Amino acid sequence: MVDRELEIWQERTQQLQSQYSELAQISGSLAHEIKNPLSVIRMNMELVEEDLVDAESPRERRVWTKIQTVHDQCVRLERLLNDFLKFAKLRDLDLSVGSLNKQITTVLDMYEAQARSQNVEIVRYMDPELPAMRMDVETLQAALANLVKNALESMPNGGELTVRTHLTPSGIAMNLIDTGCGMSEDTALNMFTAFYTTKPAGSGLGLPMARKVVSAHGGRIGVESEEGHGTKFTLEFPTPARIQE
Repeated sequence: MVDRELEIWQERTQQLQSQYSELAQISGSLAHEIKNPLSVIRMNMELVEEDLVDAESPRERRVWTKIQTVHDQCVRLERLLNDFLKFAKLRDLDLSVGSLNKQITTVLDMYEAQARSQNVEIVRYMDPELPAMRMDVETLQAALANLVKNALESMPNGGELTVRTHLTPSGIAMNLIDTGCGMSEDTALNMFTAFYTTKPAGSGLGLPMARKVVSAHGGRIGVESEEGHGTKFTLEFPTPARIQE
């Protein structure tokens, strides 16, 4: 009885995966089809802007302002489509043995200059004995970069970003703790929902993408946040026994 239930569950899972793959492919194709003419519109708006940049009459200035608005919205839509294509892109992860410490260090080094300009101190506590894990370097770095970027954006007037890696009973983990503005309860409940964002220029895909990448690595991501006091993200990854040895 149990074996039959497992077979039914596996069959249903395969069906859902097939349906999801087909939907993702259609969505990606549609996004590409929208992106191409949108790029043409944006480039032509830029050319018209150049023609009217020295406009002097009130009417021409009004036209120039309206064209700027159209151009800015084209840029915003292109950015949204690019984020969506990254989110919807399906491919097998190119897994290899690697160091979580190395990947987060690479990302932190990328944002070090921005952190200094915002008076944000980055504090690093990396466990030197942290075991290796199987990872896709490109996608994992992208997920970590999204989290670090969000943390810095929450501290425009300075603060502290603490990153800690450590062992867990089932593998390894990373804590990312900022002293920023924190999140409201509503934001915390919806932050992993695609297209949900509290930022005027945000796509609402950064955190859903990060969770998708972590899940694809067999891991999980959790968050604790208090409005006005900061946010703590915890990423946990399994470590295969053959890597631990």
